[in-house]
Amino acid sequence: MRPLMRFPTAVPRDPAVQAWLDNHADTLGAIAGQWFTALRRSGSDVRELLHDGMPTACVGDAAFAYVNAFKAHVNVGFFCGAELPDPARLLQGTGRFMRHVKLWPDVATDAAALATLIATAHADAKARLLAEGTAPRQA
Repeated sequence: MRPLMRFPTAVPRDPAVQAWLDNHADTLGAIAGQWFTALRRSGSDVRELLHDGMPTACVGDAAFAYVNAFKAHVNVGFFCGAELPDPARLLQGTGRFMRHVKLWPDVATDAAALATLIATAHADAKARLLAEGTAPRQA
């Protein structure tokens, strides 16, 4: 099992994340914002920060997902994505740990399957923290 990527500076609402979202007011930014909102809503223990220029969601201080806008698409990425079940086969990538879902404007997204991936990634991070004995308290 992959060790968790930890960010002790994660906070409930990071002004830098909000600034990133505000500065991406185009179509791709709206898509990224929609899915970052879904990450935020995945649990009362979600914290956030800007990591490598990307809005990143954590369970406590353990990163589980991020969003990023590129020239033509948005990625919703998962830090332990290689180990997540993905029956809808949305996840892309070949790295040892991370996977992402690519979203394009005007291309239908299986929103239910992506929402399930988000919930699964959140639960996975929480389970890893519990296994370490470091699970955050609920807010």
